[in-house]
Amino acid sequence: MTDTDDADADSEALSDAVETFLSEADTAYEEYDRGYTDADAVVRRLEPAIERLRSAADEE
Repeated sequence: MTDTDDADADSEALSDAVETFLSEADTAYEEYDRGYTDADAVVRRLEPAIERLRSAADEE
């Protein structure tokens, strides 16, 4: 694998992590707005997506 391939893979991983986070955030906030969940549950739900986002950003 070349440096360009590594950079492309890292960029794709970051893009996927951002997409996952935004999807999780949208769903969590929507459920909160509808009264289906409380703020603590929203934070717990977003924590794994935040960690994946951080990991992907660190790799880039």
